[in-house]
Amino acid sequence: MQIYICDDEPQILNLLSEKIYSYLPDDVVTGFSSGYELLEAIDRKGCDILFLDIDLHELNGMDIACQLNNRKQKPLLIFVTSHDELVYESLHCHPFGFIRKSHFTEEIEKILKDCKREMAFREKYFYFRMAGQEVRVLLSDILYFEADGNYLRLYTKTEQYRFRSTVAATENTLAGQGFLRVHKGFLVNLSAVRRLGSEEIRLISGDVIPLGKNYTDSVRKRFLQAMRM
Repeated sequence: MQIYICDDEPQILNLLSEKIYSYLPDDVVTGFSSGYELLEAIDRKGCDILFLDIDLHELNGMDIACQLNNRKQKPLLIFVTSHDELVYESLHCHPFGFIRKSHFTEEIEKILKDCKREMAFREKYFYFRMAGQEVRVLLSDILYFEADGNYLRLYTKTEQYRFRSTVAATENTLAGQGFLRVHKGFLVNLSAVRRLGSEEIRLISGDVIPLGKNYTDSVRKRFLQAMRM
């Protein structure tokens, strides 16, 4: 994997690099002190995981995150900050996680484990049969499933599939894979959620999914847990 760190504090760069190397010794870790140099490197080589300081002097982390959101392939984004109050302000950038510099040693190992698990998830597929053929779709590409009588519709950003199954059966198949039942007729990829409302859920694709009353409490709890990761 290609792992980048962007921080204008040399000590943090060194600490992050050492810890990542000790946990992921076979991966490539590169440090940057400039947001502009970071973006150039991402355009040239790509990036799988990015540890990004929010409070950069030249080009701040939130501006960089907004630019990355416009790219088709986005790295796992972990904000690194010494300002705890910025954590909530940065949620609109949809980071994968946070590291507070004041709690660096307690939080770095957990976030690395979460990153490793997420990267493994991104390589997994959902298999189904459609029109007599076996089809596979990357789990990370799936936005949501929608019930359609005796069939199920699967939506990605660019494709739509229809195959014979039920929401309940697919929910069981994908247990523990980050998919959340939000309505009797909808199963949503938690990583595709942009905003959680009182009666609906808006996805990163712009799609709006109804939030069933019987699922509201469990969905809110799961969503808040994900935001704290």
